[in-house]
Amino acid sequence: MAPQEEETLETGFAPIRTAVEADFTPVDEIESLCLECHEQGTTRMLLTSIPYFKQIIVVSFRCEHCGHSNNDIQSAGAISELGSVYTVRLTARSDLDRQLVKSSSCSISIPEYSLQIPAARGQFTTVEGIIRDMIRDLDADQPLRRVEYPDVYEKIEALLDKLRLIVVGDDEDESKPMPVFTLKLDDPSGNSFIEAVGGLNDPKWSKKEYERNKEQDEQLGLAHEEKDENDPKHYPEEVMSFPSTCSLCGSELETLMKTVHIPHFKDIILMATNCHSCGYRDTEIKSGGAISDKGRKITLKVEDSDDLSRDILKSDTAGLEIPEIDLELNPGTLGGRFTTLEGLLNQIYEELDEKVFAHGDSAAAVSSAEASNPGEASMEVFLRKLKSVITASIPFTVILDDPLANSYIQNLYAPDDDPNMTTVLYDRSHEQNEELGLNDMKTEDYDDPHRPAGNDEPLAAQVLQEA
Repeated sequence: MAPQEEETLETGFAPIRTAVEADFTPVDEIESLCLECHEQGTTRMLLTSIPYFKQIIVVSFRCEHCGHSNNDIQSAGAISELGSVYTVRLTARSDLDRQLVKSSSCSISIPEYSLQIPAARGQFTTVEGIIRDMIRDLDADQPLRRVEYPDVYEKIEALLDKLRLIVVGDDEDESKPMPVFTLKLDDPSGNSFIEAVGGLNDPKWSKKEYERNKEQDEQLGLAHEEKDENDPKHYPEEVMSFPSTCSLCGSELETLMKTVHIPHFKDIILMATNCHSCGYRDTEIKSGGAISDKGRKITLKVEDSDDLSRDILKSDTAGLEIPEIDLELNPGTLGGRFTTLEGLLNQIYEELDEKVFAHGDSAAAVSSAEASNPGEASMEVFLRKLKSVITASIPFTVILDDPLANSYIQNLYAPDDDPNMTTVLYDRSHEQNEELGLNDMKTEDYDDPHRPAGNDEPLAAQVLQEA
């Protein structure tokens, strides 16, 4: 017996494509009341499973007396503990064939068109089916809007023209170009899904999970649990404090320190200092683990604004480089930072715009080929390029090189590999170890004054070699 057949016999579920190809469709039929004519109709239920998702129930109702029909989809499992947001970048017409599971609590949006469809009945369809449903629903009342609300009619008609460019009409050529757009599914119950082509490593597909708020739990009929800030279950790390002295005014102050774990990376130490006398503030990021044997070089290709929301940890020993705009930060610049990629780029922009000689005689003029305005300074040209990088107007590459491997860029596909990010481990050079003070560091027999630093050979062997 094949493994798929064994799974079907044990669970009662079969992948829908496998079931159709094998002509194995365990459909259950029951009689149910029609809400239109109040006669008895037929409800059919198909138990199936979606790859990389979960088991679902496809429900179809039809009344032979009045012709009323209805389709719905329900999750066969429990409500997930976290809500989910699926984002797919649709660039080719073949992407419209992706299967889509939409629960009754899921809302769909297309950010490029400022279009959001609120939660409604559940559906098991494709992306093209969803777009056609949008066109049908928006176009239904257009004749009435044209008479009563002309302004609304024109706005919706403009939106319909954009949506009609996505799908192919009956008399249209399938080879016509399709506009690139993004489709987002936001489901607080976590029971919606959109197909990932080729598995979860699909570069156009991403998933994010989030905790539901009180309003979302009430809509799902769940009791909302208020989090207690003193509950160690939610905040297991202890915040420690110790007295210190302000480096500006010399007043006594308190420094707070807390250990935070970054998933798929390591523990880090956050330190915050705030002087109530002069207002001085400072934050530091330190690694909470041992010194790595190798350095780490992370290269991220940023293609759209979604990559700007990635978490990034830049230690004080890491250098950062963006080749497209000739930006290079030496190790130690900006110190340690734990923020998003957009936040780090904004900090770089603010530091350069305020503190670097970007005005006056030190700002040399550049050629008209590089500057958009005649006489524009070279620093102004650079800041303009940096601003386009911050808004992701152009694709660019971020290279984070840390000889101590204490830096990190969030992997949106964890634990799988990120197709837009590469990580390379390398051996540190002697010069790098010298700058970090590792060549003079003793880890064994450090009380022996005759033992040279960084040499693990026995002392007798060293004497024989010298002799």
